[in-house]
Amino acid sequence: MIPGQKKPADQAELFSASTAKEIQDILWKAADKLRGSIDAAQYKEFVLGLIFLKYVSDAFEERRTELAKELAEDGIDEDRLDEFLEDRDEYTGAHVFWVPETARWSWIAANAKSQGVGKLLDEAMDAIMRENAALTGVLPKIFNRDNVDQKRLSELVDLISDARFGGSADKPAQDVLGEVYEYFLGNFARAEGKRAGEFYTPRSVVRLIVEILEPYEGRVYDPACGSGGMFVQAGKFIEAHRGRGHKADLSVYGQELNERTWRLGKMNLAIHGIDGNLGPRWGDTFADDKHPDLKADFVMANPPFNIKDWARDESDPRWKYGVPPKNNANYAWLQHMISKLGEKGTAGIVLANGSMSSQSSGEGEIRQAMVEADLVACMVALPSQLFRTAQIPVCLWFLAKDKSPQGARRLDDRRGEILFIDAREMGEMIDRTERVLTQTELAKIAGAYHAWRGTASAREEGLMYEDEPGFCFSADLATVREHGYVLTPGRYVGAVEAEEEDAEAVAKRIKRLTEELYELFDKSAELGKTVREQLGRVDV
Repeated sequence: MIPGQKKPADQAELFSASTAKEIQDILWKAADKLRGSIDAAQYKEFVLGLIFLKYVSDAFEERRTELAKELAEDGIDEDRLDEFLEDRDEYTGAHVFWVPETARWSWIAANAKSQGVGKLLDEAMDAIMRENAALTGVLPKIFNRDNVDQKRLSELVDLISDARFGGSADKPAQDVLGEVYEYFLGNFARAEGKRAGEFYTPRSVVRLIVEILEPYEGRVYDPACGSGGMFVQAGKFIEAHRGRGHKADLSVYGQELNERTWRLGKMNLAIHGIDGNLGPRWGDTFADDKHPDLKADFVMANPPFNIKDWARDESDPRWKYGVPPKNNANYAWLQHMISKLGEKGTAGIVLANGSMSSQSSGEGEIRQAMVEADLVACMVALPSQLFRTAQIPVCLWFLAKDKSPQGARRLDDRRGEILFIDAREMGEMIDRTERVLTQTELAKIAGAYHAWRGTASAREEGLMYEDEPGFCFSADLATVREHGYVLTPGRYVGAVEAEEEDAEAVAKRIKRLTEELYELFDKSAELGKTVREQLGRVDV
């Protein structure tokens, strides 16, 4: 037993990990208790803040128990045990946040009714931020306000106490919490509709960008990072391909305009063990770039589409290919990201379909200049309904500063070419309104790009690129010029020809059905004549 610590009924039970599904069920029920009693805009920050506090406390207590066991095995005198157990380095060295005693969940739960749960939670958030520089200004202190029902909050604390974020050999506690956090972000996105676009990008879309870019190591940047989904998926990609220990090979830089979303992103990175730089505070990427000197190896982003009210400065050096129009920031985002790419940097960006073909307010000229500068590597048309929060069709832009391998020109030297992929017919519906890309489809799209670029992964898998009618086509710049620099994949992959074939098939079908109808008319006329003849023989 640890001195000064209240022993639970069953110590083993305390640290037995709940499954992600069990925790999701517990916490969603808990969240329902507060629905309607606090402002909708604060709701997700409120619930996710509590989940985060419970996690860091569980992780701390788990490390404390491990440490007590280690010390006991080393024969440490019991009188000195507390001193060793309160050694901060023993926790931070194991990548565990230091949690002061009054911020530990067990202490809060034990004292909530006597001292006021809202007050204790705000003080706990403050104490953790004070003791952990990475969390400064991040955690919500919104629990002791007049509009928060303290009785319901106390019940919520009791319910969350049943969720234990302990780890196991197969799944560390961090992974369990990460799944829970992503589950809640997704559910909040569905509940909030269009407003959710500022903090959530559908998981299959993020996975596609990451699978195509293959960010194994280097600097990755997202200028509209929301809750940090791009960074989290990049970390998962590295873990899957190179192991958990290689996650640190990626340096993360981001920026977010919305204060609450910035806080969610900081918490999300902390939960997933990612040491990211999202700037000292939130801010407008166009007016106040938090990473002005950054040159990234990878840029991954889902910026807000078609925004009209943005900080436009015509003299900004980022507008190398033309000044973006004041009524639409799509080409401001594209050029900002180009300005952030290192010598061999690549970028994957989600934008509205209109960005591929717009000719208004100089956008056509900007697109032409980008194409002629050989910056556009690949365009992917996505299926509808991937974004529950946005009904307009979307596409992916992939940009590359260097499309050629080192050395002499080879088949995988893609200078002067653009790969077009039409994935509009892909995806499967998971409910009436939302579609996801399957793992097989993600692999097919990413595989086509890797084969086209001749990447190491394509060579390992023996992938060779070939145009596939209706799906992918590699066009040279002369062909793109013939199409007026319109970058819609359907113009290049064979969709038009397929439609013409369909039209021909329809014409044949109409001709056949017309002939059959005329035959039926003739039979009808013959039958009518026969009936009239028979009626004429009837005596009245």
